[in-house]
Amino acid sequence: MVPPRYRGAILAIYRFARATDDIVDEGDHDAGARLAALQTYADALDAIERGDTPALLADLAAAVRAHALPLVPFRDLLNAFAQDVTVRRYATFADVLDYCRRSADPIGRLLLALYDVRAQENLAASDAICTALQLTNFWQDVPSDYRRGRIYVPQEDLARFGVTEKQIADGRADERWRALSAFETQRTRAMLESGRPLTRALPLRLKLELRAIIAGGLRILHRIDAAGGDVFKAAPRLGAYDWLAVGCRAIVPARRAPV
Repeated sequence: MVPPRYRGAILAIYRFARATDDIVDEGDHDAGARLAALQTYADALDAIERGDTPALLADLAAAVRAHALPLVPFRDLLNAFAQDVTVRRYATFADVLDYCRRSADPIGRLLLALYDVRAQENLAASDAICTALQLTNFWQDVPSDYRRGRIYVPQEDLARFGVTEKQIADGRADERWRALSAFETQRTRAMLESGRPLTRALPLRLKLELRAIIAGGLRILHRIDAAGGDVFKAAPRLGAYDWLAVGCRAIVPARRAPV
């Protein structure tokens, strides 16, 4: 669905995000080695800023120059991924949002820059969508994140609903966990919906893609709720019927029920 003139840039953005994220999550390197590898990407960004073309990011350098892409979002991604190496728990929801601001929001901001639709209201809506999608990922991947040593569910929320880390380790979806999960999915859904006006500001192809992305996020949240928050047996994933529904919602968006 991406117009040909943007495809190279989007691939370069994706490769950067995928490669740097994998530095943190893949392999058995220690923290020092992971941070050093991330630093090589930071050095390559510095080279691009100086007007050079580092071999490591030659495709990204071309995209940055061709489309006047900002470098700050790429640096924010590196900062968030470095944080994943050293930070394993988040005290408050505000702390999680700050992480999402750097780990998720940069992708949306880069796409808005690429399509040159970066009005302030568009940036705010994009941030809401990207953060909500990142949160959705957190809520569906609690067990796999825990195996990596991380818990993104805020400690203040665990305490509020009386859920312990041992319960996560044991994969126990009792009444307290179900209440916590429902709380997280409800506010994530509201955040995702709050970004929907962005679709009206985008060109047709990107509008359809974003509608599908929002519909997919909402579908995952529905799956989590339908399972009573029990993501321990299996992380909610979208099947063929779900993707059909997502495609339909991209073409004909759902009307929100009146309050």
